[in-house]
This record gives sequence, C-alpha cells and structure tokens, in this order.
Amino acid sequence: MKTLAWKDMDAASRAQALQRPVEATNTELETAVARIIEQVRADGDGAIRALTRRFDGIEVGNAAVDEAQFDEARAAVPDEVFEAMQQARERLIAWHVAGQALPFEIETAPGVQCGRILRGIRRVGLYVPAGTAPLPSTALMLGVPAALAGCDDIVLCTPPRPDGKADPYVLTAARLCGVTRVFRIGGAQAIAAMAFGTPTVPACDKLFGPGNSFVTQAKQQVSVRSGGPAIDMPAGPSEVLVIADAGASPAFVASDLLSQAEHGTDSQVILLALSADFIEAVGVEIERQLLVLPRAEIARAALAHARLILVDDLDQAFDISNAYAPEHLILALRDARAWLPRVRSAGSVFLGDHAPESLGDYCSGTNHVLPTNGAAHAYSGVGVASFQTSISVQAVTPAGLAAIGPCAVTLARAEGLEAHAQAVLLRLGASA
Repeated sequence: MKTLAWKDMDAASRAQALQRPVEATNTELETAVARIIEQVRADGDGAIRALTRRFDGIEVGNAAVDEAQFDEARAAVPDEVFEAMQQARERLIAWHVAGQALPFEIETAPGVQCGRILRGIRRVGLYVPAGTAPLPSTALMLGVPAALAGCDDIVLCTPPRPDGKADPYVLTAARLCGVTRVFRIGGAQAIAAMAFGTPTVPACDKLFGPGNSFVTQAKQQVSVRSGGPAIDMPAGPSEVLVIADAGASPAFVASDLLSQAEHGTDSQVILLALSADFIEAVGVEIERQLLVLPRAEIARAALAHARLILVDDLDQAFDISNAYAPEHLILALRDARAWLPRVRSAGSVFLGDHAPESLGDYCSGTNHVLPTNGAAHAYSGVGVASFQTSISVQAVTPAGLAAIGPCAVTLARAEGLEAHAQAVLLRLGASA
C-alpha cells in the first residue's frame, strides 16, 4: 500500500484517491436482477424454489421458518453468545428510545392547534445476509427499531445454509426482537418476494438491510417500480475512514482498517494521518495482524484499493473526510470530542483510541445499518423514525379560522387558485 501525499496531488488525483471501488452494477447485472424480479412476480413461490435451487443448490420446500426451527436454532447457540445478544439488544433499545421522535401539538395562532402523530409502517421487510459471514447483529439492528416503531407486521428473509436451514444465530437474534415471520430466502429473489408478495411471503411497504450487489440492485429496482416498496437508503460496500494524529496507536489503527477490510473484497479503508512514519508503522502492523486472520485473503483483496494519505494538518483531514462522507469515521485523536464539530458528513463517528468501529457493529447501542458510497451527505443511519410515518394534524376553531383565513385567501389568489380561496371564504361567511 503506497502512501499518498495530499499536498502533492492535483484535483484529478485527489478525486481518484477518494473514488469508491467499482461495484458490479453493470448492464448485465441490472438485466439479471430484472429477470429475477419478473420471474418471482410471475411464478411466486415456484420461482423462489427454482431460484434457490439454482443459486444456493438446495431444495427449501416451504421457506417459512416454524417454531420448531426457532427452538432448534436457540439450542444451537452457546449461552455466552445468547447472553451477548441480549446485552446488545438492551443497549440498542436504550439508544433508539432516547433518539426517537415524539408526537407533539402546539397552538400556532389563537384557535389553531397543529401537531404530529407517529405511526409504525404497516408491514416492513428485513433482509439479513448470511453469505461469507452470517450477520445476526443485523437482525438485532433492524428488529429492535422496527419493534419500537410499532410496525404491525415484520417480515425477515435470510439465505438458507447448505443444509437448507436458516442460520441459528440469525434466527435466535430475530426471535429476541419479536420477529417470528422468517423465510429462508436470499438474494434478489428475497427482495422481489418481499416487494411484491407471493402466496407465502407477504408484500411489504418498506424494505431494509444490507446485501451483495444482487440484493442492492434488486432494492433499487423494486423501489422505482409501480406499486413497489420504499427502501431504507442507498447501499454499497462497507467502508471506514480513520483520522489519526501522532499519538495514535499504529496497532489500533491497523486493526480498525482490517476489521472493515475483512467484510468483503469490495470494502474500502482510508487512513488520513499527519506523519509518514506513522503511516509506515500502520502498514507494518497490518501485515503482522493479517498473519493471524482467518479472512486474510478477503482483507488483502480489499486492501488493494485502500488509501493511506499523508495530510498537512487536521483541518485538511476533516475537509477530505467531509468530502468523502464515510460510513464509519474513526477519530484516533488526543482530543477527539473537541473535533466533533468539524464532522459534517458521516454515518457513525467513533471518538478516541478506545472506541473501535467493531463496538458499533455489535453492542455499543448505535445502529450499524448506515449510509455508504457517499450517501451520508444526505442520508442518516437506520433508527426508529425509519420505520414510522409522521402525520401532521390540525384542528381549527371558528376564531382560529377568522385569525388565519384571510392569510390563506391572499396566498391562494396570489397563486391563481380561486377554489382554494373560496374553500376558506365560504367558511368565513358561514361563521360570520
């Protein structure tokens, strides 16, 4: 991994350095995913079985997970893992409750009461990957806020293992959150099933969760089709950006970069540091730590497009970070909190030497379903509000109508909408 000096780079080189790894979102992928969606819409459960046979090499029969399978899954999960899931769930609940929106009502003029009510989305679909690494943590991250939001129905799809069963850790995490409508379906076919429904899988109003390029492409396609669902956010490969000063630990920083790199070969890691010697020390640590990682091959492939950038000062580092808008931002700084006001665009921020990104992935309490690929410029991570609709309400007395009605009439006529004006004037005349 070569060190790049920001001051020696021109605008084109800087843009290239911050470019994400190219995702497999070519015409061939788009066509393949569109074909899968149409097959599921046309043939329903039969298409699900055929596609699972084709892509996963197994027969699933009835894809729904029954109570006996949940019990079997729980028995397969070690008690210490179950206890860790419970602890993570409690912290997730605490954080999401503290941050959730609340209904309100205020008087905007005498006799005019305006407020907001919140309603859980009727039915939501959660996708929990289980490819190179099953992600029960994602079941917790999606299941907790969905339950807190008061959604009427929560559906979860997760790919089957080679033995045809759902991953026991994912099932156990799902049931901890009260999610019991689980289907052993993966890939674009799972997204299509939750988007438009089959005789077995109900159609959902909004879809959530990360996935591979097929899943990501499927979410994008179903969200723009007539009658299709909303989706949580634009998705892409996992990423981390670390800003480190001279007092940071090269070993800690290397471990943070590797923890993202092992997610997948298309993950991206970026280090912004003030010292070339520090960057070199991080490189040495990366090589040392790779020797003991089971997923070293995946991490090495991701590190091929890592960026180790030498910056002049921390202000320059934050300018770069805000332009990149990372999913995860680690501030390995001596006074990390003091620099928090400089953060403009990021999915989640980790302050100081003792806040590895791994904690946010699992059990600090924050949600790990975050905007990637620069979407943090405009999107936020998943929270309770992601699973709710906010509905405005107004109640007006005759006195309130008299107070604000003339304002509405003036504005309506300014826009040339006389019927709008008359809807107010008729009431004003009737109450006179």
